[in-house]
Amino acid sequence: QVQPVESGGGLVQAGDSLRLSCAAASGRSFSDYNMGWFRQAPGMEREFVAAISWTGDIDGGRTYYEGSVEGRFTISRDNAKNIVYLQMNSLRPDDTAIYYCAATVGRYGMSYARSFEYNYWGQGTQVTVSS
Repeated sequence: QVQPVESGGGLVQAGDSLRLSCAAASGRSFSDYNMGWFRQAPGMEREFVAAISWTGDIDGGRTYYEGSVEGRFTISRDNAKNIVYLQMNSLRPDDTAIYYCAATVGRYGMSYARSFEYNYWGQGTQVTVSS
């Protein structure tokens, strides 16, 4: 079992950057987990942002992005520290949301963008981007 804990949210202006962190202590090796970031804006459904695959996957450490954040956001992981990061650049007001970190034990063939694939969720961290 793993319990993700997010940090790094805040209030920024359009064009600024933020880096979110997700610490996920576990008795199992952190590198065995697929890690994802999702977000939920007020009145909207939770949506996929980015994911990074487990080390044992065919393309271990491969990254996936939702279209509107590709080129602006970067997901990365430090398996030695049990942390996954989301570097967010060129932030826009429509990036405003609660950002959630999610984890699931890696397996072949999973759909990284589907929230139901993830078993463990953090409490979320608020990101607000003003215009």
